[in-house]
Amino acid sequence: MPDITIIGAGVAGLCVAQALLDRGGRVTVVDRHATAGPHACSWWAGGMLAPFCEGESAEEPVVRLGQEAADWWQAHTHAVHRCGSLVISPARDRADLARFARRTSNFRQINADEIAALEPDLAGRFTSGLFFENEAHLSPRAALAQLRARLEIGGTVFVQADADPDDFAKRGLTVDCRGFQARSDIADLRGVKGEMLMLSCPQITLTRPIRLLHPRAPLYIVPRGEGVFMLGATMIEGRAGKHITARALLELLSAAYALHPGFAEAEVLEIGVDSRPAFSNNLPRIRRTGDLIRVNGLYRHGFLLAPAVARMVADLIFENITPEVMDETAA
Repeated sequence: MPDITIIGAGVAGLCVAQALLDRGGRVTVVDRHATAGPHACSWWAGGMLAPFCEGESAEEPVVRLGQEAADWWQAHTHAVHRCGSLVISPARDRADLARFARRTSNFRQINADEIAALEPDLAGRFTSGLFFENEAHLSPRAALAQLRARLEIGGTVFVQADADPDDFAKRGLTVDCRGFQARSDIADLRGVKGEMLMLSCPQITLTRPIRLLHPRAPLYIVPRGEGVFMLGATMIEGRAGKHITARALLELLSAAYALHPGFAEAEVLEIGVDSRPAFSNNLPRIRRTGDLIRVNGLYRHGFLLAPAVARMVADLIFENITPEVMDETAA
């Protein structure tokens, strides 16, 4: 039964910890923060477990590996909602909807009546859409809290401290899951800035994630319950600044208004800015040098791909199976 240290308690670190614990590993998780919070990229995630929708712009492994996510999260937390995903566009932008359909799979085309049946508050506003009924979503903050609690019950030790992965690797098997914080040790890791809003709008009820194919600012909106919604869209190359740009704020709110005018009365609860860690192809990579394993590059697919990547790390440690996303050249 190996002793393994994981550095980083975001979505990648917690999923790896659970995968190793499930195989009988003794796990210690080290993070500079006592609990999850706004400092973590995972805190601001949309939480969409939507592999087929992601096929519109993501590489094939994201679609395939992402199909593991909903079952994994449902088995380990109580935060999953299996309501599907709805993609819509204004009538004038039907070409965008057709393009989205060509690039994705596992959906059915629906008309205005079917949209209204799925989301009554959108009745009469959109004439056609794509319904990905096998997709799901979760509340990232609830999922992180529940997963951490499960790990603690299972015997995982959490330590609050700054950690140098190389130092820990001298003492035993170490998995570096620090995300963008590891940029000084990973030369080809880049940051992709994401900006998002948390809105309170009790007068609007939505059941599932909605993707609005707006020509200037494609929008996703994810219900969090009790009239709270996560609003996001922007993906900007470069390390995030501390604050949202005026342009992003205007475009996000304009797109929300285009989805439903009731969002004009919403209260802005939180504004989030983060840097998603990514490599050149926007796919995750696992690298190993001796007793140090680095896991990084989940990009915007943290909750979607972390279960599959964690499985690969466990396969590598316990069965010496080379991960599909192993980066041999950089080891």
